[in-house]
Amino acid sequence: MQLRPLGRSGLMTAPLAFGGNVFGWTADEAMSFRLLDAFVGAGFNLIDTADVYSRWVPGHAGGESESIIGRWLKRSGKRSQVLIATKVGKDMGDGRTGLSPRWIRQAVEDSLRRLQTDRIDLYQSHDDDPTTSLEETLATYGELIRAGKVRAIGASNHTAARLAEALDTSERLGLPRYETLQPLYNLVEREPYEAELEPLIRARGVGVINFFGLARGFLTGKYRSEADLAKSPRGAGVKAYLNERGLRVLAALDDAAAALNATPAQVALAWQMARPGITAPIASATSSTQFEELARAAALTLSATTIAALDRASAWR
Repeated sequence: MQLRPLGRSGLMTAPLAFGGNVFGWTADEAMSFRLLDAFVGAGFNLIDTADVYSRWVPGHAGGESESIIGRWLKRSGKRSQVLIATKVGKDMGDGRTGLSPRWIRQAVEDSLRRLQTDRIDLYQSHDDDPTTSLEETLATYGELIRAGKVRAIGASNHTAARLAEALDTSERLGLPRYETLQPLYNLVEREPYEAELEPLIRARGVGVINFFGLARGFLTGKYRSEADLAKSPRGAGVKAYLNERGLRVLAALDDAAAALNATPAQVALAWQMARPGITAPIASATSSTQFEELARAAALTLSATTIAALDRASAWR
């Protein structure tokens, strides 16, 4: 499988990342282990998680996903075969939030302990923190890199202006820079990324590992009417896509999938992988069948004609 660079970090990833938000939530530990084994077995290597996963579940405190990944790493012995990407910055309760030096130093130790590893390959600022100077945050990351606890850093949920400011700060002060960006991006949510972030990341050589690549499941074709929203606990989150443009995108995906003997989800992910600047979209699965479908997307090649048809159907300008 052809690997792609994560910015200028020297790290290389397969063109599809596994979203670990499901571990310990909609995928129990046994299923999570099977999914991780299948993921690595298929030639993929980038696993994305966060300290806050899955704090939103009643009875959870955060760290559940990292803990499951850690137990899998210990059992499988596959640490050298994967890149572990996790995040810091979301509210963990009791004032544990943001990107202050003090919290980052504590949070990284917590994540390393849960992950049962001595290093995090990609440590990401989960949210921008306007209350802490970029210099302080980036300098703290520099300490962690020099200590061997972190290999590279990235940003998530940052505006183009703040990402540019962070990159400029790193360059001016000789500090580590954000090598990756994790933005929201998919066929029905193109504008926030393409309007301002895409020109910046392509000009500055930043890798992109976008989340919600399947638009909360909408691009699988599972939800085509309001009656379908009850099919899943996530159904309510796709209601906003059930409009003329969303249905036009589904129709284009259906046409492409039929011509390629593929599924709409595979085509939707292949479209992202083919877009210049996108390194590896993040997608999740909660069953072996779902994972097998996602994995085949990495081997799907879209023609220029198919890409143009999807571009037209999903056009936002």
